[in-house]
Amino acid sequence: MRDRRASLLLAWSLWAVSAALLALGVLFSVLTRSTPDPNAFGVTFDALLSLALLSFPTVGALVVSRHPGNTIGWLFCTVGVSFGLTSGAYGWAVYALFARPGALPGAELAAWFATWTFLPALFCIPVYLFLLFPDGRPVSRRWRPVAWLAGVGLLATTLGNALSPGRLAQSPFESVENPAGIGAIGGRMDAVVGFGFWLTLASILLAGVSLVYRFRRARGSERQQLKWFAGSAVVFAATTVAYTALPNIPEQAGQIATLFAFAGIPVAVGVAILRHRLYDIDLLINRTLVYAVLTAALALVYFGGVASLQLILRMLTGGGSQLAVVVSTLAIAALFNPLRRRVQSLVDRRFYRRKYDAGRVLADFSKTLRDQTDLGRLDEDLISTIRQTVQPEHVTLWLRPRDASEGDL
Repeated sequence: MRDRRASLLLAWSLWAVSAALLALGVLFSVLTRSTPDPNAFGVTFDALLSLALLSFPTVGALVVSRHPGNTIGWLFCTVGVSFGLTSGAYGWAVYALFARPGALPGAELAAWFATWTFLPALFCIPVYLFLLFPDGRPVSRRWRPVAWLAGVGLLATTLGNALSPGRLAQSPFESVENPAGIGAIGGRMDAVVGFGFWLTLASILLAGVSLVYRFRRARGSERQQLKWFAGSAVVFAATTVAYTALPNIPEQAGQIATLFAFAGIPVAVGVAILRHRLYDIDLLINRTLVYAVLTAALALVYFGGVASLQLILRMLTGGGSQLAVVVSTLAIAALFNPLRRRVQSLVDRRFYRRKYDAGRVLADFSKTLRDQTDLGRLDEDLISTIRQTVQPEHVTLWLRPRDASEGDL
């Protein structure tokens, strides 16, 4: 009991430290909003970023509260402190170096912290989350060396960046000399950073392979947990690609969407580990597939219809018209429900074949109930339907004998 209380106290203390440091970063963002900063995105963005980063220690503390032995909870708590240190140190340095020079002590030290404290969090999330999710242990003993490999790579990358002599490499602190730089080792730190980077990259790839291996052998609840994590990762990757690849997306909207998608990763991990509404993931995946395909199809119909009708109207009348937009909009409204049903059926057949087949069998049996009057034949149809849908090992049909008092119907 004491160990559990100590774990809870430590986890929520780490959460409090993370929240305080992230709030400090937002405060400095407000104080330095008029200071020229090439990396500044605005106070609103910084506040949303802090909330997104706070999701990691929040989920970590909740996981530790329910499962103190799960390493992922402690990983998220530590990651939250790392992000908080970076946010608070960055704001402190910008304020003390550019907004009000000399107003706060330790400006160079804060700038130094801001250049490397995020690295452990940035790299250890994919490595150890891939390797340890969902139970906090590798899928087997053979994968434990990957954890040590990642640890060595992270240590080399972090120390190499922290101890490199000369000026700091991160904007806007290029004019600040590294207060912890070791001049005697000179350019050797570049080799250490490169070695650590490639070692970390290799460990990420190996951890990804272990996650795929875990998914292939997973059954039941563990498979649903992995679906939650995979789904959030796919959403984040798709949002990031869309934001960077599509030029017409407004910058602020793309940034906010990416932040929400990033915050969805720890939320999905928390849902999976705590097993809250675990099996809803199948419905979410199904609806996502359906409406993604439906949206793409309707967009193609709309823009294709507008372009085609505009071309036809120009040929007939010699000018453009709003009629093309009106007709295309009406066509979209008319096609929505029929197309949604078609896409839903296509998705069910392609990705949820067993569920689709069961639904078809039950629909056929409901038709048989309306038409069949032979009780013996109906018994056979009922048993056959149960075997095809539920797939039990044994099926027994018991009919209550009619009492003499009931008489003939």
